Amino acid sequence: MFTKKALSPAFVEEMKTLLLAEKTKLETELSHFAHRNPKADGVFEANYQDTGSDEGENAFEVAQFSDNLSLEQELEGGLKDVTSALKAIEKETYGVCKYCKQQISEERLRIRPTSTSCVACKKTLTQEL
Repeated sequence: MFTKKALSPAFVEEMKTLLLAEKTKLETELSHFAHRNPKADGVFEANYQDTGSDEGENAFEVAQFSDNLSLEQELEGGLKDVTSALKAIEKETYGVCKYCKQQISEERLRIRPTSTSCVACKKTLTQEL
């Protein structure tokens, strides 16, 4: 099935440990300015802080909420990638390119543990060839 050597169990375990630590870090960062949506698993919502009612305070609230919303979306995207990688480890499909079904190199996974494509497919997708 694979033309490259399969990932070693020790390497997969190392990546799992790294991914779990990253998941904890992302969830902690999100909890500083957002809360979990109880109706949607894995979804956060940025908190809206009411600091007052005068025009300056309202402008600050909107600006702060906008910043928090952007940061929330970025961190939530990272959390989604980490969660997907952890699920792939559970299914024993971690490190397999979703396009060509070949093994992703350990070097690429060390650089980006949430990678779902090999370098060749990624280059093709981003037209870097």
